[in-house]
Amino acid sequence: MLDQLNRINLLYDIYGSLLTGRQQETLHFYFSENYSLAEIAAEYKTSRQAVYDLIQRALDSIENLEEKLGLYRLFNEQQDLLAEADDLLLQTELKALDLQRLKEIIAALRSGNEK
Repeated sequence: MLDQLNRINLLYDIYGSLLTGRQQETLHFYFSENYSLAEIAAEYKTSRQAVYDLIQRALDSIENLEEKLGLYRLFNEQQDLLAEADDLLLQTELKALDLQRLKEIIAALRSGNEK
């Protein structure tokens, strides 16, 4: 559950500005401010079902954007490569294979930024 919430928050950070103002505000209330559906519904003077539907449409939108653009996936891949490079650099002695792997990681990060 926490992993899913973190994923939603990262997707919102990446794609949130592409949502409508109402979708942005509702997701912010729901996920960042921990408002309940009833509290958001009272704020908008609408039903809890309408708020739920709005949240689902917004989540569908950011999932569709991720499917098309893949920025969240790219971010995670880059984080994994950076963690691997960090682990290699923590070793007291780097072997030739470790240096080669670091060069490969740097090349992969550079090519990911050019996409």
